[in-house]
Amino acid sequence: MQRDKAHLAAIAVLLVGLSLIVATAASMGQLTERPLAGALGHPAIRYYAQPTHDLVSDLNRRLEDGDARITFDEGTGYLRSVLDALHLPVNSQMLVMSKTGVQGLYTEPSNPRAIYFSDAVTVGYIRGAPLLELAVHDPQQGVVFYTIEQKPQPHPLFERRPACLSCHQVLGTLHVPGLVARSVSIAPDGLPLGQFGTYDADDRTPFHKRWGGWYVTGTHGSMQHMGRAVDGAFDARGYLSSQSDIAALMVFQHQTHMTNLITRIGWEARIAEYDHRGDLASGSLRDAVVELVDYLLFVDEQPLTAAIKGPTDFAATFSAQGPADSRGRSLRQLDLEQRLLRYPCSYMIYSAAFAALPDAVRGAIYGRMWAVLSGHETAQKYGKLSAADRRAVVEILRDTLHDQRFLQTPQVP
Repeated sequence: MQRDKAHLAAIAVLLVGLSLIVATAASMGQLTERPLAGALGHPAIRYYAQPTHDLVSDLNRRLEDGDARITFDEGTGYLRSVLDALHLPVNSQMLVMSKTGVQGLYTEPSNPRAIYFSDAVTVGYIRGAPLLELAVHDPQQGVVFYTIEQKPQPHPLFERRPACLSCHQVLGTLHVPGLVARSVSIAPDGLPLGQFGTYDADDRTPFHKRWGGWYVTGTHGSMQHMGRAVDGAFDARGYLSSQSDIAALMVFQHQTHMTNLITRIGWEARIAEYDHRGDLASGSLRDAVVELVDYLLFVDEQPLTAAIKGPTDFAATFSAQGPADSRGRSLRQLDLEQRLLRYPCSYMIYSAAFAALPDAVRGAIYGRMWAVLSGHETAQKYGKLSAADRRAVVEILRDTLHDQRFLQTPQVP
């Protein structure tokens, strides 16, 4: 009898594991199906050996040289000082209830993880936890992970944490060090219930499958999601805000996958070039370019069926950051009524990581964008991009994207 019970338990665990794989893979592209074996140590990558040039390592250097300073306070430790030093807005705060991550034991619905973000940096804070966690997009190396101890120190510095890759280099990050914005059902204590499905959510994910394990504040009409409204379920003392703005959640889930796509295609191209097997006109690299451009231009975005409105000024401040074209239009302007952005092209095209992609890769991406935006690509799914949207995207990029590779690409008339 005991043997039968053990056997059934093993089958149940296997089925749960299979359900996670199937649910996660179902909404993903072909890059999830092509692992990059040995990429971390490849001579073209050297993830742990190459010098880093990200915003956190730069702050570390300035701290060591005495050109910057962060201070500890008894309420939130180094959090506010670090946000100020890295220019992260408090209104970007999102709250995660699930017991996940390196400090999952400290996280629960009554003590959520607060996440703050910009285009390149994410900071994670848990009230009472020993570490402040940081993830930053290095232009060459992908996402790099750091922590700082939440205790007073005479010379505080950020420490790089290799162990984070056990959760942050997986199928959902396209097999490169990346970001995770997972949606999963949770138990009352915050433990993930993967047997009910898990989703690496982005703007292609149906709205009703988003934000499992997250708090959500703001309005979204009749649309339903897997998150939980903040309704006094936790004591917000020790946090910088009680909000988990739905507009910030929308932006972050788009940015997460875009970050991973940029890293993946950059790594793949550099490895192929080093091994003398790169061909952006055909094969796997061409497929990767197509996948990135489809996401960049929101080709498979799930439309909104009701307006979304957050409770903070995140949407307004995010939209105002620009850069804007001669008519005041910007790729950062949010729509939040029918889709995420007013103009369907990701603002991540301005990121340092995108600019650091090999010239040939950026050229191939711009060429593919031209094929889609000009209407030369006639596959049915591209029909959702209206002529007005295509023209607006090209006009905005012409005024704001100062990249010779783009300027050499044929333009939409």
